[in-house]
Parts: sequence; structure tokens; C-alpha cells
Amino acid sequence: MASLTPILRPTSCWKTLLRRSRQQKMCIRCLTTFEPPTVPLPPPPRLPSSYPSPFKLSRGIREPINKIKTYPPPPSARNKYPCPLDEWTAMHLKDLDPTGSRTRLFARNNPDVPNAGDILLVTFKNGDPFAGYCISIKRRGVDTAILLRNRMMVTGVEMWVKIYSPNVTAIEVVKRAEKRARRARLYYMRKPKHDRGSVEGEVKEYLKRRRLIRSGALGVKDPTMSAKRPEQAKSGVKAS
Repeated sequence: MASLTPILRPTSCWKTLLRRSRQQKMCIRCLTTFEPPTVPLPPPPRLPSSYPSPFKLSRGIREPINKIKTYPPPPSARNKYPCPLDEWTAMHLKDLDPTGSRTRLFARNNPDVPNAGDILLVTFKNGDPFAGYCISIKRRGVDTAILLRNRMMVTGVEMWVKIYSPNVTAIEVVKRAEKRARRARLYYMRKPKHDRGSVEGEVKEYLKRRRLIRSGALGVKDPTMSAKRPEQAKSGVKAS
């Protein structure tokens, strides 16, 4: 006689177990997301009456008792010195060039201003004089300088000369260029093709002519001797 118990499939029991586990997970999730009852927090501790309060009530406005002391800003020097760099330059030029002769010599509005290509002779207090072609002039106030180039012992030599240097005694124009150069800086003279060589011959001729003028052999008055005072002319002292 056949049994009345139904025959179950092998996977049916596993499906039942999985279904129950899913239901249990849903219940656990609901329990975890349930908001617990809020517990009232205890009131904050009250400060003692002897403790000084940093604020005071004045007409319903909270104002601090100890206010921060403020100071006015220091006076600005802009009104007194609107252009400090120009004043600094003028002050140093007054000390380095009291007569203003060097400033007038290299001024742009001077018709006899030395240009690039001229031969200049610079005399120093300490050291031998140096002469050469002026290949560059940099006008920068107190730092105004000229670049001279000459050839010594078949070697090109260049020297930057600060015209306001206390070591510079005199700057003389030995010979001016026949034609004014179209450039302000003649750096191309450094190439062997455009190198003009030494200026020793021009300098010797200039010094010889200057010596004859001062001695009066050429019948031309020396401009430096015309500035003598009557008492200096008798004693033979040169005017400074």
C-alpha cells in the first residue's frame, strides 16, 4: 500500500529556509531603524556669582567690559616725499657733481654731447688714463656710464667708466666721428671685420695739439686759462 505522504522535491526545503531567513532580516532591519526615545540632557552647570562676566547688559545691548585699545595709523611720508627716487638722485648728484659739468656734458639737449663712435679720453686720480671708441652710453642717473673700446697688444680691451665716479678726474673728446652712427650701441665693433684698431695715434696728436694751445704757440687761447681771476693771473695759479 502506497504511503499518503507527499513526495517533496530536493530543493523545496532550501527555498523554505531561505524565505524564512529573508523575513527575519526584514524584522531585524525594522528594529534597528526604529528611533529610540530621546533622553533629556542635563542643564549646563551655572557659574558662581563671584566669577567676573566678560559682558555687561546696557540698555539691552551686550557690550564687552574691556575694549581693545586702538591706535591711529602712522603718518605717511608720501605727501612729504612724492618722488623719493628723484630726490635721492638729485641729492647724490649734488655731492658727486657740484658744478654740474658732467651732467651738462652728457645731457641729451647738449649740442656737443659725446655720441657712440667718438674717441674719448678718461683721466683717473689713481692709474693711467684710458682712451677708446665709445661704443655705448647708458644714462641711468647716478649710475650713468660709458663703454670704451681700444686695442692693446693686438687684443681688444673694453672698460666701463662711471662718469660720476670720484676716481674720474676728466673726460675729454679726442676726436668725433665723421658720420654719426645709426645705432646707439656699436657692439658690432667687437668683430674683427669691423674693429677699428688702436686709438694711440689720435690720442698722441690730441695731446700734442692741446699742449701747443696751452703754450700759445698756435695763437689760440686756452679756454681753461680764460677763467682765471686777476689775482690768479699774476701768480700763475690755474682756476679750479
